[in-house]
Amino acid sequence: MNPTRIEEKLSILADAAKYDVSCSSSGGNRKNTGGLGNASKSGICHSFTEDGRCVSLLKILFTNHCIYDCAYCTSRRSNDTPRAAFTVEEVVDLTMQFYRRNYIEGLFLSSGIFKNADYTMERLVRVAKTLRTEHRFQGYIHLKTIPGASDELMKEAGLYADRLSVNMEIPTKSGLALLAPEKNHDDMKAPMQTVQEQIVQFKESKKVHKHAPKFTPAGQSTQFIIGATGETDHQIIRLSSHFYQKYELRRVYYSGYVPMLSDKRLPDISTPVPLVRENRLYQADWLMRFYGFRADEIVDADSPFLELQFDPKLAWAIRHREHFPVNIQTAPYEMVLRVPGIGVRTAKKIVKSRKFTALTLDHLKQMGAAVNRARYFVALSVPNPYLNDLTRENFRELLMGKTKTKFSEHRTGQLSLF
Repeated sequence: MNPTRIEEKLSILADAAKYDVSCSSSGGNRKNTGGLGNASKSGICHSFTEDGRCVSLLKILFTNHCIYDCAYCTSRRSNDTPRAAFTVEEVVDLTMQFYRRNYIEGLFLSSGIFKNADYTMERLVRVAKTLRTEHRFQGYIHLKTIPGASDELMKEAGLYADRLSVNMEIPTKSGLALLAPEKNHDDMKAPMQTVQEQIVQFKESKKVHKHAPKFTPAGQSTQFIIGATGETDHQIIRLSSHFYQKYELRRVYYSGYVPMLSDKRLPDISTPVPLVRENRLYQADWLMRFYGFRADEIVDADSPFLELQFDPKLAWAIRHREHFPVNIQTAPYEMVLRVPGIGVRTAKKIVKSRKFTALTLDHLKQMGAAVNRARYFVALSVPNPYLNDLTRENFRELLMGKTKTKFSEHRTGQLSLF
């Protein structure tokens, strides 16, 4: 093995992988049964750098050679960029060396498509299989599945990977046809369907056979590129909701398009990355997954974009003031959860604590509520003077002036979800 050449490959292929944000290791629960590494419980670090990269995983492409010419991708075949490709043995050796040096706790492996889908997917599977069977590596492995690969390869991949994912990339069919005419969403959905069917089948087997193997125990995920075409937030959120329901995805990731290639089909190279919009989509995603909101409650066809001034939960509350104030002492958990500034943990604390005392704004603050927002929407056992503002015609403007935001006007770096 030539160390200089490996370092050169690593530089090229790690840089090419940085635009894929769907590398979270959440959900992994693989336990050490005598091998090397551990992905159980808190064994995987969830630390992220300022630009959103997960620092605990070796995040690389197998190759940046690609038979496709997608306008938004730096690895597209027409782009004049340095090319490289690992061998299976090189990726395995890198993973083991990095793990032994305590640099990583797992592997995130994606790839451009060279020759064909099966040829590429077979090599990704061989990497995971070699790590598991020959090196007894029990760390976290996330494989990107290749659209068009055979069901047999998908089924084998799930036996060795903790998570599988396929990027839907452009949310709309028209947008995908414009920027990646050689691809289609049906080919991308096919591996999702196969993986979902196998997850269900293996879960049923586990009920009968205690030692039946697990199949991609951390589930599957996907990613949408935001801002490369004219898709609306309404279209994106409805599509995400559909994938959660149909394929039971663990996560949908939203990646603001980074202008890096000059192409008349793409935004101008000087267009800023839509970081605030990306963050609002993540917040809307949280509302669907953890707060009981339906997609059409968050945004609708008449107003198809999320508000950038307010988080989507606060925006919903402003639009639906008829549901407020919520009596924090008696309201059901589901309505407490819809109060702006109250999260899942705080809502549970409220429901538990109110059995023993009459709650005040100070209590809510101590429980973790963002009282600067919640105070306008809750009724308490004592008079709440902030409720006088709830019926004001200029309520929206009042909130803009009096509520606090953790985002400055000139936002840089990775934004917080909360």
